[in-house]
Amino acid sequence: MYSDEDLASAVKAGVLSEASAAAFRQHVDELRQSSVADEEHFRFLTGFNDVFVVIACILLLVSVNWIGATVAFWFGAFLQGASAWGLAEYFARVRRMALPSIVLLLAFVGGVVFGCVMLAKSVGFSQQVSVGLGCAMGGAAAWLHWLRFNVPITVAAGMAVLVFAVVALFSSIFPTAKDWRGLMVFLGGVMVFIIGMRWDASDTRRQTRRSDVAFWLHLVAAPLLVHPVFLLLGAFDQGMGLSTVLVIIVLYASIALLSISIDRRAMMVSALAYVLYAFNTLLQEYGVVSLSFAFAALTIGGALLLMSAFWHTCRAYVVGFYPDRVREYLPPLQSS
Repeated sequence: MYSDEDLASAVKAGVLSEASAAAFRQHVDELRQSSVADEEHFRFLTGFNDVFVVIACILLLVSVNWIGATVAFWFGAFLQGASAWGLAEYFARVRRMALPSIVLLLAFVGGVVFGCVMLAKSVGFSQQVSVGLGCAMGGAAAWLHWLRFNVPITVAAGMAVLVFAVVALFSSIFPTAKDWRGLMVFLGGVMVFIIGMRWDASDTRRQTRRSDVAFWLHLVAAPLLVHPVFLLLGAFDQGMGLSTVLVIIVLYASIALLSISIDRRAMMVSALAYVLYAFNTLLQEYGVVSLSFAFAALTIGGALLLMSAFWHTCRAYVVGFYPDRVREYLPPLQSS
């Protein structure tokens, strides 16, 4: 799989001319439009060697963390982060291996966050303040990692830890304002979603790495948006009634409509657990105990498969109602 950056590098090296690269991009674009309509493409595996390298990296990073933790837990975490950065210099920057780059980014940011949390707690900060400071430092670490390696998931990881940093620091300042935490998480999800849409709008045909960045941002925004709303509706309450289930279904339908419009399925997947639980609880209350989850999964799974089969048709119908000014920022409708 050739990325846009690979083509740009070939042009710079004189292997391809600008005209040849442009013609190749146009050919690939036409081929995708004629073969697969309305699909989400993002780089995850470049080959089985990615899996092999990831297993080796995990073994090395766990061992380094374990050995460093004999000195102090925070030292082991920082050692893990430093090792992940060093490995990324080759596997992410030189080899551009997709899955190892993702794992090493998570290991680096996770090591910085956990190390800062443990270090802050060791010097006397409270749990909430330590988590807030650790997540804030994790956001800064993600930004530095992005400047160096440009791994698409980095922006989403940085936004996620920054949202948690704000929530944790707010909770430490106002410990009695527990009801506001859900609202802050939701607002954080809105912010991440808007940023994801800006990345999407910059590459509506999804030909460059910007589309991959948008994919991960939407994947992070989805649970931040969905979880507080479904929690407020009592999606996990045992005494959930029929009215609550109907509201959850309507909300999920709205999420599906938004997902179809922007051609992103992440929000539907994120809300799936809540809908399954709601259906399962409803069936149990009406006497279907032993097979309640099976019937719920059968109904929702069948509906999702049907939607997947007619995704292009649904998009054409839904997007057709939008004005041209809105459609300019959405992925174009592709002929099947």
